[in-house]
Amino acid sequence: MTQEPVPVSRTVDFGVARLLPDLDRPRAWLLTVDGAPQSYVDLDEPEHLEFEYTRRIAHVLESAFDTPMDVVHLGGGALTLPRRLASTRPGSRQRVVEADRALAALVAELLPLRDPGVTVDTADAREWLTAAADGGADAIVVDVFGGSRVPAHLTSVEFLREAVRVLRPRGVYVANIADAAPFTFLGSQLGTVRAAFGPDAELCLLAEPGVLRGRRFGNAVLVAARRPLPLDTLARLCAADAFPARVVTGRALRDLTGTAVRDASATPSPEPPDGAFTVG
Repeated sequence: MTQEPVPVSRTVDFGVARLLPDLDRPRAWLLTVDGAPQSYVDLDEPEHLEFEYTRRIAHVLESAFDTPMDVVHLGGGALTLPRRLASTRPGSRQRVVEADRALAALVAELLPLRDPGVTVDTADAREWLTAAADGGADAIVVDVFGGSRVPAHLTSVEFLREAVRVLRPRGVYVANIADAAPFTFLGSQLGTVRAAFGPDAELCLLAEPGVLRGRRFGNAVLVAARRPLPLDTLARLCAADAFPARVVTGRALRDLTGTAVRDASATPSPEPPDGAFTVG
């Protein structure tokens, strides 16, 4: 008789991590840290992405690159996106940077990803990026949260300039940002990315209409590149999702854009309202 999976709880460096089994999918798990959802993985179906914002990041990467790529993931969690890309873009080389050593060890123990193309480094995201070589990445994905907030040192022009340096000329930068109307933090991040990438870069934002209309707190995926982005393809993919998203460009994006942030004035992203992301 097969034993039912049971929840696992363990103290890690930055809180208490829990792995919660999905009773509807035999080998699928939700990872939370201090009650905030961090990752969802299905070990049998690594291409399955439960979180809407994660699917949008995958849409960006897979529409921008149709061959194996070199990807840097700042923020590891349970390695959801590396698992997906190892399946959809086999042969990709992926570096995952996770600051929480105990969390990385927990994931390696209970949710192992055995792909020689995926390397996990336990380090602070900015320190790792500052030490990285020029022009080594096709894509950088930033999905780093301390609890439910993006750390301040990952929000500045100085940080973004390191990302630009590490990206190849046709590289793509993707960041997961959480905010709500009046979008002060999101606007500052748009301005910061624009300042780092320059006026000729192409930017877009992927988010659900309810978030964009200020109805609720939620995730927005910010994308930047010094080359044309596949906006039509992204729009079709986002519209076809179970929870459709809009691709914001042009004047609508400019209207959201605020003032760039420097290290001296950087602050973490806003605290989510009670119940916005927490799991019991």
